[in-house]
Amino acid sequence: MRILVINSGSSSIKYQVVESESGEVLLKGATERIAAGGHAEALAGILEEAAAHTPQAVGHRVVHGGRSFTDSARIDASVEAAIESCVPLAPLHNPANLAGIRAAREVLPDLPQVAVFDTAFHARMPNRARSYALPQDLAEEYGIVRYGFHGSSHSCVAQRAATHLRRPLTELRLISCHLGNGASVCAIEYGTSVETSMGMTPLEGLAMGTRSGDLDPGAVLTLCSELGIKETDTLLNRKSGIAGVSGISNDMRDLEAKAAEGHEGARLAIKIFAHRVRKYIGAYAAVMGGVDAVILTGGIGQNSASMRQRILQRLEFLGLQFEIFANNDAKLSEANPVVDISASHARARSLVVATNEELTIARETARLAKADAPATDLSIPIAISARHLHLDRETMDILFGKGAELEVHKKISQPGQFASKQKVNLIGPRSRIDGVRVLGPLRSKNQVEVSRTDEYKLGVDAPIRGSGKVEGSAPIVLEGPKGTVELSEGLICARRHIHMTPADAEAFGVKQGDEVEVAITGGPRDLTFGDVLVRVKSSYLLEMHIDTDEANAAELSNGAEGDLIYSSAGEGVQGCLRKHAGS
Repeated sequence: MRILVINSGSSSIKYQVVESESGEVLLKGATERIAAGGHAEALAGILEEAAAHTPQAVGHRVVHGGRSFTDSARIDASVEAAIESCVPLAPLHNPANLAGIRAAREVLPDLPQVAVFDTAFHARMPNRARSYALPQDLAEEYGIVRYGFHGSSHSCVAQRAATHLRRPLTELRLISCHLGNGASVCAIEYGTSVETSMGMTPLEGLAMGTRSGDLDPGAVLTLCSELGIKETDTLLNRKSGIAGVSGISNDMRDLEAKAAEGHEGARLAIKIFAHRVRKYIGAYAAVMGGVDAVILTGGIGQNSASMRQRILQRLEFLGLQFEIFANNDAKLSEANPVVDISASHARARSLVVATNEELTIARETARLAKADAPATDLSIPIAISARHLHLDRETMDILFGKGAELEVHKKISQPGQFASKQKVNLIGPRSRIDGVRVLGPLRSKNQVEVSRTDEYKLGVDAPIRGSGKVEGSAPIVLEGPKGTVELSEGLICARRHIHMTPADAEAFGVKQGDEVEVAITGGPRDLTFGDVLVRVKSSYLLEMHIDTDEANAAELSNGAEGDLIYSSAGEGVQGCLRKHAGS
């Protein structure tokens, strides 16, 4: 599908016409120095140029989606109004984004227009990362949470890194560093953003071109008292960062040249920039319990070998070791968008990756532009999964005696699996839960699945994981009739998921690893579950699995099922399954 991608700034419009399937760029350009109110005239010229390529939809980059948008959205009057309501959160960006949207809707009223939000990629961050340590009623009232930005870039380079490493994105722990005039770091755990350096606004985090980044709130209060709120806003957003520290420029190329000549301000700005990035890499490796690759992207990340070296040095303790000549010689192109600069023996990879936000926007736009496909009448049974565990042979022997075998209590829905008669006790640092049933048959890895309520009762910090993803998960003690086992990892809160056969997946229009949304409607309490993982295997029985906390939130019981209203999913995007609760 041919998509006109528009990135409208306050005084410029960057644009491309992109084939969303192949990624081929048919047209690329920029219009600079647009006067206030001149976006309509500028866009008319762009559209005249783009007309030769007959775009079928228009995709707009929008920086801030606030609480209203956790995904991209087809633009109508209500979406436009919601984007406008976010202007106070991104005063440098959203007004310009809106100007481009309004001009394009006026000139091309018959084409589907889609807003792709920088914040959407981070919408499923865990509450511990999204929440600030403020009274939560005030945070809710004023929308003070971590939204995160550069989502299209982080999403793009994460997928490119996974492709280069020949591993599924859902198996990787990545740290993406988007380094340019605006800069942010993102921890991407198994395909999902779990932490990011920018916060409620793009002002938090790294030192940037003109933004201060992290700053003691006490310093902000002092500045507001001395300078006033408006001047402080201008200072922190437009006169700080590496430009403020150096006193000469917000362009890293200028600073590196001046630093070589002995300019102390430029040298300090460079050191602060690199220090902040390295600090976030270490912090995010700790958040994820390790890292498989660090990605360097954006204008600085892709083009400054000296800055890459400053950032990556002294990170050997994380398994990151780069090769100096590979770093110095790294050159990216459309045909070669990823360069691995790691030493051959490095445990974690250091990757320079070309970002392509326009392609991400084009594919999101194509997905939603095609969303008028007719509904499909399909249903998905919903199963409620209570706490349980899976054991390997060695642990089974310790807990129940050498050579002990699981005895069938009753068969469960998934073919070949059963609830056994054997039960164990879970012992945590705060409390214990007795009589947790073992499911069979035995597996190659131990895995204990509990709900959030169980987690707090035990006093443990269990990550949300898909089945089998136990590396770096929580420790727990298992107590059986014959012995006790202290697991160093294996305790998880199971990620909600749908089992499908390949035929089911084809009927629903999804594939292995897709993430979808499931709306439960028509029951006691309507509720939409996001971040539902699709798992496809020929031996599966069609069924969505949720835990007891999730079932209680929707007031569901076993036997509920859902009716598919709409399905759309694809590589790197979110799909949507909407179903009605039944009995």
